[in-house]
Amino acid sequence: MASGGFRPLNEGSLLEYIKATPSLLWKLGGEVVDEGLEITEVGDGNLNFVFIVVGKAGSFVIKQALPYIRCIGESWPMTKERAYFEAITLKEHGRLCPKHAPEVYHFDRDMSLIGMRYLEPPHIILRKGLIAGTVYPLLAEHMSEYISKTLFFTSLLYTTTTDHKRAVAEFCGNVELCRLTEQVVFSDPYKVSQYNRWTSPQLDQDAKSVREDNLLKLEVAQLKSKFCERAQALIHGDLHTGSVMVTQDSTQVIDPEFAFYGPMGFDIGAFLGNMILAFFSQDGHASKENDRKNYKSWILETIQDTWNLFERKFLALWDENKDGKGDAYLPQVYDNPDVWLLVQEKYMEELFHDSLGFGAAKMIRRIVGVAHVEDFEAIPNANKRAECERRALNFAKFLLKERRDLVPIGEVVTAIQRFDS
Repeated sequence: MASGGFRPLNEGSLLEYIKATPSLLWKLGGEVVDEGLEITEVGDGNLNFVFIVVGKAGSFVIKQALPYIRCIGESWPMTKERAYFEAITLKEHGRLCPKHAPEVYHFDRDMSLIGMRYLEPPHIILRKGLIAGTVYPLLAEHMSEYISKTLFFTSLLYTTTTDHKRAVAEFCGNVELCRLTEQVVFSDPYKVSQYNRWTSPQLDQDAKSVREDNLLKLEVAQLKSKFCERAQALIHGDLHTGSVMVTQDSTQVIDPEFAFYGPMGFDIGAFLGNMILAFFSQDGHASKENDRKNYKSWILETIQDTWNLFERKFLALWDENKDGKGDAYLPQVYDNPDVWLLVQEKYMEELFHDSLGFGAAKMIRRIVGVAHVEDFEAIPNANKRAECERRALNFAKFLLKERRDLVPIGEVVTAIQRFDS
């Protein structure tokens, strides 16, 4: 369909768009009967319009990027081109890990619009499930599979330098969203910013302590450097628990609009860091009937299992493809088994500590930065909320500064429990 340039859609104008778009019509059975079609705008995120379209013969989701940050308004402009990078990342990650990425049916670059699979109920945003105290027994298994495949197969462990650099060059076009991440994750929480907020006055001193912690700033500077300079793999770029939809037997990763070629640990850390936030929020959701202690134990098990399963699967992919086309470690050079094991050990150790560092930075920004998480925001009592947030913030600061002394993941879990006591 020729879109005729960008225009924001609403329920009415989207109906006309669908009627003129064969790839979307096909998903509804080839025709649209107005009275049998439901279009609902459900976007509750920071950036975009999201519509659920359900007809008698099919369904899909429409996501349209706006030229500004939706949660702030037109005073903070934002490129619409992020929709292009989201669409091609969904397709690439879907090719690499089809079980855990929704299929893309349609993309309109002029309209910054994606049509994709509707993840129908009982799919729910993982963050909301964690707030509700729901156990997802396959979460660690599924997330470790998604992360290991999407990171390994887009890295130089698998690809040639030529192919890798070509892909890196294309994703350099998503620089505006990278710069947004640089600002809100690595800069704003450590200085006075008009966008920062926190539970006040309870956390006023805590926020100030972050801004005055020079050692914390040194660690964040190193992480920012890696984020800006290290093009390891095609990362999702915003892999928090609000970017995952789940049921008891399904896990789907959505919203990769921040995707670019960056450090692998940023994706791993984002997921683990948000699971840790969920852990520290649980006391604020506890009741007389359910103290959430068993649920907190499950979260810790999931954190530990996610890393351990990821490491196992990532190394298995590496071993299976060590004689392939990947240019990072040529088999003619690393043909000694002992050296090969040392290479892998060093690589995984650095990746582990990168993941912990990025996870800690993501935690800090969700407590004293611009965009917070529902895990804490849904706690109605401000004093209780601040108590939960303070424990999470104190742990995150510890993790950022001391992460290199923590091996393996079990030591991280032990430290979480110590800060929760």
